[in-house]
Amino acid sequence: MTPEAALAALEARGDPARAAEMAAYHKVERRYLGLSNGTVEELARDWRADLDRDARVALAAALWDSDIFEARIAATKLLTQARIKPDDAPVWAEITRWVPQFDSWAIADAAAKPAERRLRADPGRLDELERWTEAENMWQRRAALVFTLDWAKGRHPSEADLAARERILGWAAAYTADREWFIQKAVGWWLRTLSKHDPERVHAFLAAHGDAMKAFARREATKHLA
Repeated sequence: MTPEAALAALEARGDPARAAEMAAYHKVERRYLGLSNGTVEELARDWRADLDRDARVALAAALWDSDIFEARIAATKLLTQARIKPDDAPVWAEITRWVPQFDSWAIADAAAKPAERRLRADPGRLDELERWTEAENMWQRRAALVFTLDWAKGRHPSEADLAARERILGWAAAYTADREWFIQKAVGWWLRTLSKHDPERVHAFLAAHGDAMKAFARREATKHLA
């Protein structure tokens, strides 16, 4: 599958009316084709099945660089395998290449799934995310939380998972002073997710840092708390 053929396949399934609606909704200036997420998923799954690791990374890079909305979504879906052989370093390198270019929640959140799997494969990569917490790009700062949501989900976390969770909560605590809406939303989202499994820890976080959070973020964090 060449990049040209992949783009042609996406374009062939486009819907101009839907594309106009998507452009108005996302409010980020780029080309939209008007495909449903399910259609993009189906195409990417078929391409992924026929390509080895290096070919998947190369195709994902080309699709990303087209800056077409659906092509960027497809790029993220090409790199979603939980297990990647012989090693996943090229996949992680490609995902992290995208991060400073994030400019919308939809694309950033689509990249979170493959990123989460690569972080779980090598938690040492959290060191890189910690550097993102001080990035100028708000979307890159946000990615440090969105990419690590899996550490808020475990019902029976290991000691290593608990240590990672506390580390990430430290980033969230620092973010409470950040007035960006999407950063506050990410803090609330992380805490809301954690509250399903460790409500006491969320109560403790809010007791220490809740006053610094915007009201909507506190509401998000407490949605599942008694």
